[in-house]
Amino acid sequence: MILTGEGGERERAALAKLAHSRHFAGMDEQKPGVPQQLEPLVARVLADNPSPFTFTGTQTHLVGTTDLAVIDPGPDDPEHIEALIAAIAGRPVTAIVITHTHRDHSPGSRPLAAATGAPIVGCAPLALDDLGPRADASFDADYVPDRVLAEGESVSGNGWTLAAIATPGHTSNHLAFALPETNALFSGDHVMGWSTTIVSPPDGDMAAYMQSLAKLQARTGDRIYYPAHGDPVENPQRLVRGLIGHRKQREGQILRLLDADPRTIPAMVEKMYVGIDPRLFPAAERSVLAHLYELRDRGVVTEDGDLWRKG
Repeated sequence: MILTGEGGERERAALAKLAHSRHFAGMDEQKPGVPQQLEPLVARVLADNPSPFTFTGTQTHLVGTTDLAVIDPGPDDPEHIEALIAAIAGRPVTAIVITHTHRDHSPGSRPLAAATGAPIVGCAPLALDDLGPRADASFDADYVPDRVLAEGESVSGNGWTLAAIATPGHTSNHLAFALPETNALFSGDHVMGWSTTIVSPPDGDMAAYMQSLAKLQARTGDRIYYPAHGDPVENPQRLVRGLIGHRKQREGQILRLLDADPRTIPAMVEKMYVGIDPRLFPAAERSVLAHLYELRDRGVVTEDGDLWRKG
């Protein structure tokens, strides 16, 4: 996640430049509930749940023509579910596919399944107390899939296949989905088109997140990413390199601060995130904590009560 403020806006603009051109209409031109056809096999419908963490809202993707997969039906919002049913337009739904179980992604699966009779497939259930700052995206404890997809397993319909790619880090159960027919990838919250994702311990794991980025970087055949938040990513390899570089820069900031003195996380955030909205300080602290845990596990830093120090 890139937080607002002068420095954050510069970083966000740089990543946005890496992500896409103006081939697609920008998110500021997309209206909630109105389907947009992105390519012959892919359409998106925006949920009306904007926030500092969801950007303009959660995007549900519809894959297929005569029969469909619905990826991340979003929050349990009757208006959004009605919009999805209208976009489905009577076509059979082969599967409701879930990338992860934050509450802005998976709860809509239940009313949509009731309306369409489609099975819920995708990530494993995960019921945790969300200790992070994202009340809008706490875990969906009621998620019960009909089928959990492991790495490489897939669901398919007429002219489309969605293959699961394990991408833990943002959450431990996060999956991305490849569409080999068009070399597209649905990246959920792991790679977004407007910001880096939040990695909030205890379930969010920075080492796993970086490994998952490296895994996607190795997939050189992916043409485009369709994220759950933000515009399509038309230069995915370049963006993933930028995301890895961004996290390494954050790590370097932390280590330079600890070179001078032991510090608390709030003291580090004050130096690292100059000019951000104070309401976003808790999110920044979770991000720093995730980096510190990863550095601690590598033996680079140690924890002494509220203080963190080198070595």
